[in-house]
Amino acid sequence: MIMLKGKTAVITGASRGIGRAVALMMAESGADISVIFSGNEAAANEVIESAEKFGVKAKAYQCDVADFSQSKIVCENIFKEFGKVDILINNAGITKDGLLLAMSETDFDSVIDVNLKGAFNFARHLSRYIMKSPAGRIINISSVSGIAGNVGQANYSASKAGLIGLTKTIAKELASRNVTCNAIAPGFIETDMTAALPEAVLEKVQTAIPLKRMGKAEEIASLALFLASDAAAYITGEVIKVDGGMYA
Repeated sequence: MIMLKGKTAVITGASRGIGRAVALMMAESGADISVIFSGNEAAANEVIESAEKFGVKAKAYQCDVADFSQSKIVCENIFKEFGKVDILINNAGITKDGLLLAMSETDFDSVIDVNLKGAFNFARHLSRYIMKSPAGRIINISSVSGIAGNVGQANYSASKAGLIGLTKTIAKELASRNVTCNAIAPGFIETDMTAALPEAVLEKVQTAIPLKRMGKAEEIASLALFLASDAAAYITGEVIKVDGGMYA
């Protein structure tokens, strides 16, 4: 089993879905965790309580990741509380779907701000601490929509494609400090986001997936755990699809 004992991980959007699965899997592997959430304090506290059962230190921080100044304060508080940061998982994301011709400027901007600028904010503010780690890791949760595009998701696809460019640049800039940066591009994963899709859409999606099912949040978390470990020390600048073969 991969162990992260002695490491400190920061996970944005960690109160539910993929972020929650990543936080708990890292806690189970021995990492102390900082859970970043936007609004659901009860859900964030539940993640903390579950993480503490593994004997690790865990704390929740409410933050609008799109806010540069607020993100800076939260990152500084994390460092004060934990004394170091080894791993950053940029997972926070939202959707505001709509066809290009009908999409409002507000819907476009808000998705870019949270999904892309939020990742920049946390990478920008935490990199100074991560560079002090003997094995720093930054992992960005992108999407296959950022690789292939998706009808009705001009904003979401653009934000996730931007994350890929951000990932590759961070990988090059921080490599000399032994920090790796990789992106995970999930396909359709069973989360609150996909649960809101109409049944007919879900059936069509699963038919298009060679493995004939949607993925589980834990399957994304398993890859994040590997990329955060010493076993992935020579992997950086990569974008790894986890989509059941949909875009193979």
